[in-house]
Amino acid sequence: MLDKTGITKRIAKEVKNGYYVNLGIGIPTLVANFVREDIDVEFQSENGILGMGPFPFDGEEDADLINAGKQTITALEGASYFDSATSFSMIRGKHVDLTILGAMEVSENGDIANWKIPGYMVKGMGGAMDLVASAENIIVAMMHTNKKGESKLLKRCSLPLTGVGCVKKIVTNLAVLEVTKDGFKLLERAPGIAVETIQQATEGHLIIEGQIPEMEL
Repeated sequence: MLDKTGITKRIAKEVKNGYYVNLGIGIPTLVANFVREDIDVEFQSENGILGMGPFPFDGEEDADLINAGKQTITALEGASYFDSATSFSMIRGKHVDLTILGAMEVSENGDIANWKIPGYMVKGMGGAMDLVASAENIIVAMMHTNKKGESKLLKRCSLPLTGVGCVKKIVTNLAVLEVTKDGFKLLERAPGIAVETIQQATEGHLIIEGQIPEMEL
């Protein structure tokens, strides 16, 4: 199965030339490191930067240049900085082509839960609710199961929802899946992973049509 870097490499293939892309906290922040060099992409961070680059090399960090997850980043030539109100105006105005988020759970109809686990302290809900309400294309990067081995791709989310019916595609350590009106459609499987393994790890309805190819990373 894939590690976090493998998931990120596969998601990076979904980023197209000319896209404006918002990267959520966690696995999605790594995507900027693996986008093809021959395409022009603008990464937006909700704390107020457009033109975000990959993570800096050790020793070259700028403590004042961070993403929404408080990680140090780089800025590409021509990058711009602005306040949070302007950043969310961009998001709510549907000027972001693709949003890549992490998730605790996704349901078979595209609901996402990624902001709160009851009983655990949460500093705030962050910007995910604005992102899922506004973005036309939402891809989720996540592990297929939790630490107990229980599926995170469910018939119905058990955690408080971030958004309803908004997720389009999911990339996990086991598979690439599309959210359809009939459930999770299996598009690709991780190298060396059998379809049966993915079936066992998916609680929600899994649609399997024909031979399922392995991912190309």
